[in-house]
Amino acid sequence: MRVVAHAGEAIDAAVVALPGEQRVLVAAQRSLRGQTRGLTALLPFLGPAFVAAVAYVDPGNFATNISGGARYGYMLLWVILAANLMAMLIQTMSAKLGIATGMNLPEVCREKFPRAAVIALWIQAEVIAMATDLAEFVGAALGLNLLFGIPLFPAGVITGVVAFLILGLQARGFRSLEVAIAGLVGVIVGAFAFEVVLAQPSVPGIVGGLVTPRFSDTDSVLLGAGILGATVMPHVIYLHSALTQRRVVGADERERRKIFSFERWDVIIAMTVAGVVNMSMLITAAAIFNAKGLTGVGDLDRAFNALSGAIGPHAGIAFGLGLLASGLSSSSVGTLAGQVVMQGFIRRRIPLFLRRAITMLPALVVLGIGVNPSHALVLSQVALSFGIPFALVPLLLFCRDRKLMGSLVNHRLTTAAAVVVVAVIVALNLFLIGQLIAG
Repeated sequence: MRVVAHAGEAIDAAVVALPGEQRVLVAAQRSLRGQTRGLTALLPFLGPAFVAAVAYVDPGNFATNISGGARYGYMLLWVILAANLMAMLIQTMSAKLGIATGMNLPEVCREKFPRAAVIALWIQAEVIAMATDLAEFVGAALGLNLLFGIPLFPAGVITGVVAFLILGLQARGFRSLEVAIAGLVGVIVGAFAFEVVLAQPSVPGIVGGLVTPRFSDTDSVLLGAGILGATVMPHVIYLHSALTQRRVVGADERERRKIFSFERWDVIIAMTVAGVVNMSMLITAAAIFNAKGLTGVGDLDRAFNALSGAIGPHAGIAFGLGLLASGLSSSSVGTLAGQVVMQGFIRRRIPLFLRRAITMLPALVVLGIGVNPSHALVLSQVALSFGIPFALVPLLLFCRDRKLMGSLVNHRLTTAAAVVVVAVIVALNLFLIGQLIAG
């Protein structure tokens, strides 16, 4: 629904009778007119970044963070911090593109690039969407397996059913889906807050890991690149611009700048939550596994069993719940991203549930033939690494284009920072791919 600010005082009088989604939109209009202040003004704009942030705490992050903490203790915390700051910049630019242009990133690519390039971008984005869904689907199935002992293939089928139900919330408006996704993120936050309390980590170790950038060997560099690769996800770069393009639309440049100022806080808050969760995963592994000499814990099922053995079954249950919530929420978001990619690049749409059914098939095959779930997660992260430049480079080019972005064009300093971030992410992902190919 495209709603322009300054819709009129008559709407305000009918707020109580409006559905939840429209109440949010009217509250946003009040914020833009300066009728509300502080947190009350910000609340209607919170949501899009929380949906995008799900990809930053998906099952791939579980695998890399647990491995990093178990093997190197607190040493790689600074990598998570740096990756999170990069993610803030990237997602802010994506949100800004949607606000400034009224189009999402794939749509802008379609308008600006030759058709052959657009088709190529669409094909790689669809492959990336399938790789994303593989990781998230397998993660949720593994969570069901660990918690309830359900075999992986039936667990995958159950995951598909639940994901259908979550996606069905879209019929009730964007706010219902945002609240459901935020609730699942809350489960992940609660699970790892509980884990950290039980783990009793070293505060000096945490501080040292955050403020002292270092690696100890080639493998630590490889794992650091893996942490970064699991953090920055190409599909949510596409999706975030779609989440903001028509959510609330300003009538002029001043209102678009104000909308962006609110959405920037949405990104900061959501990405901070995601960063704290990722750090909590690594801190838990460092305090429990590395401190006890269990440096080889990397597979998620081994981590579940090791946590249960080290600090009690309740720790394993919390870990499993967090993994399940992560897989369910990120799988739903991945399906939404796939829809944005198809509609944006080639102007085609298929029913959301059909897309969900198609993208879950590779994951069901993987589960059915008995591939190690943690190994499948690692392979999916490698595939995702290939897609990062194809989302980041166009985003950077568009956000520095004044004719396209108007008053929301990147400042020179922002563009310079973005160039450095893109170069670092692409270089580290190429390094990761090269190392994995070399064995």
